[in-house]
Amino acid sequence: MSTVKDIADRLGLSVSTVQKALSGSDSVSAEVRQSVLDTALKLGYSPRQRKKSGPSSRICVFIENMGFEKIEHFGYEIIVGFRLAAAERNYGVDIVPISMDQKIEHVYEEYMNKNGYDGGFLLGFFLHSDFHCQLKNTMIPTVVLDNLILNPCVACVGIDNYQGITMAVEHLSSLGHCSIALMNGESNSRVSLERYQGFKVGMNKCNLPIRKDLVAFGDFTSENTGPYVNQFVENGATAIVCASDYIAAGVLNELSRLDIRVPHDISVTGFDDIQIARYSTPPLTTIRQDRLSIGKSACLALEQIMEGMAISRLLLTPELIVRKSTGPVR
Repeated sequence: MSTVKDIADRLGLSVSTVQKALSGSDSVSAEVRQSVLDTALKLGYSPRQRKKSGPSSRICVFIENMGFEKIEHFGYEIIVGFRLAAAERNYGVDIVPISMDQKIEHVYEEYMNKNGYDGGFLLGFFLHSDFHCQLKNTMIPTVVLDNLILNPCVACVGIDNYQGITMAVEHLSSLGHCSIALMNGESNSRVSLERYQGFKVGMNKCNLPIRKDLVAFGDFTSENTGPYVNQFVENGATAIVCASDYIAAGVLNELSRLDIRVPHDISVTGFDDIQIARYSTPPLTTIRQDRLSIGKSACLALEQIMEGMAISRLLLTPELIVRKSTGPVR
């Protein structure tokens, strides 16, 4: 079993640098953090070593519509956090990617039993996907990311979306913004619905009007923001709250094309704090999700369910990261 020093020696880094990377610290570069995390998995690193000859449980991780192979992908640190926590518990983990247009032919419970899995972790599935319908009655201990299933054998793990968007609105309000727009994700996504509710809570707390012409549902990419941004500008928005950093990147690009300055003319916030948030122009004010901790928490919740404890939701606290894309209303 490897140690922090083994990882440091393999990569030619200091022990303190490796420890910072394993904790998700921003004081090390993305490239170094990915090298450390990848090496930790390859060497079988576990924060607390357990001497067992084989895996005590087998876990299947299904991931759909979410990148996870590189550190700039949203799912990368979630998967790494889960696998590190699983190694600590001596769990074997299999990753099963599923494409968006792939029809799931097998029954979830039959698949899990046939392949000898003791538990499952599902990421990226839409609110009404095949698996989510099946999870309502499953007896397999399961954790899902950001989707609530009313079943004592299934837990939801994620960030507090309400609090995150409320924090963004309160930040903009403190800068004097009154005409705040929301550029949201898909309307059939639970995450989108929760972030919309958080937007309404934040606007009500700040005594600001919620205008239908300043709210739009699109998708969680940067590619389809143009028409909505033009609508927001024409309707007098002085700030745009985006439901993801990818959306915010598209908004920044469109505002630049329109020769609208950020934050001098319009302020923009994102959500997630992925790599593009730090390197966008200007650097993006956003809501940070600690994705390593989300992955570790998913494994912790799964362990508790497998031991007979029913968990409904395990939500982590978001963090407001202020950069240069927000400023006082002009």
